[in-house]
Amino acid sequence: MIRICVVAVLFILSSCWKSSENKERVEDALNNIDYGVLLDSVWRSEQGPISKRDSLIRIYGTESAEVSKQQKIYERNHRVNEKIIRNILDENGWPDPELTGSRGNWTICNVIQHSDNEVRIQYLPMMRKAVQEEKLEPRFLARAEDRIATERGELQLYGGQMKYYPESKSFNVWPVYDPVNIDNRRAAIGLEPIDVFLKNRFDFDWDLEEQIKRSEEFEKARQSKMEN
Repeated sequence: MIRICVVAVLFILSSCWKSSENKERVEDALNNIDYGVLLDSVWRSEQGPISKRDSLIRIYGTESAEVSKQQKIYERNHRVNEKIIRNILDENGWPDPELTGSRGNWTICNVIQHSDNEVRIQYLPMMRKAVQEEKLEPRFLARAEDRIATERGELQLYGGQMKYYPESKSFNVWPVYDPVNIDNRRAAIGLEPIDVFLKNRFDFDWDLEEQIKRSEEFEKARQSKMEN
């Protein structure tokens, strides 16, 4: 596989994407790129500013100039990264894991997760197919499905999305569709039980009776809002 300088690809994407001639150059470059090298660059430019921003929040607070500067860097990088990922997927479908490196799928899914809901919805069928073909871990699909649902203001399916509730000054699971059968849904795509996931990921204790009540109240309020 011909190696092409990642920096050059990023430069073409960020400065020349709109013209048809340069778009062809980008597509040709990405068809010959070492995906492991490219996706590693995407990961560092996407996650680096996020990590630094979050560290600065703890020091200076969310409204500080330092945090604002780092957020702008992240947003600028993300716009370029989204173009790279969308071009890879649009031109070649979901890549084989051996082409993308150990962190490739995580990188692709992170960029999609950070994009608008329309982008997540667009690539959801491709993600489902990739899981079926064992190119993608089910946890990434569940994460996308749940994020799409919460952005729509709907019940989530797999319980992966948490929310901070000011009234209780605590985090809780975004209400779940049919909490009684959530472990059946999770097992069907190869995920661990919800109580194990939440404890390991968020140190949160799953209470089925509480979640049933919360989901019923959420759906009742949602339906009432739709009718009014």
